[in-house]
Amino acid sequence: MRTALKLLTAAVLAAPLLAGCVIYSNEAGETVRVNMGDAKAPAAEAIRSARFADGALVVRVDSNGCTQASDFELAVVDGSPADITLKRTREDLCKALVADGVELRWTYADLGLEPGTPTRILNPLK
Repeated sequence: MRTALKLLTAAVLAAPLLAGCVIYSNEAGETVRVNMGDAKAPAAEAIRSARFADGALVVRVDSNGCTQASDFELAVVDGSPADITLKRTREDLCKALVADGVELRWTYADLGLEPGTPTRILNPLK
C-alpha cells in the first residue's frame, strides 16, 4: 500500500514535467521535428456560452468587473465551418463579483466573415 502511494505521488508530481516531452525511438534513422508552440501564448479562454444574434457573435465570459471585448484576441481560420478561438490578452484585475460574467460582441465584419458564414467556436465551455 505504501509503495503504491509513493508511485502514485511520484507520477502526479512528474506529470507536469513530462507534459512537453516527446519520447521517440530513432531506430530507423528518421528525423523528427516537434513544434511545441509558444509557451508564452495565452491559452484559449474557457467560455460560458456563445451564440450568433443580430449579426454578431455573442460570448459570455467570466469577469471581475472590467472585462471588455478589447481584452481578447480572436483567431479566425477560414474553412467550412470557419474556426474561431478567443484568447484573453489582458487580465481583468478588478475586484467586483460578476456572478454571471459578461457578454461580449463581435460583428461578422469584426471577424472578417460574411454574414451567415457557418462557424465553430473552439474554446472550451465552463
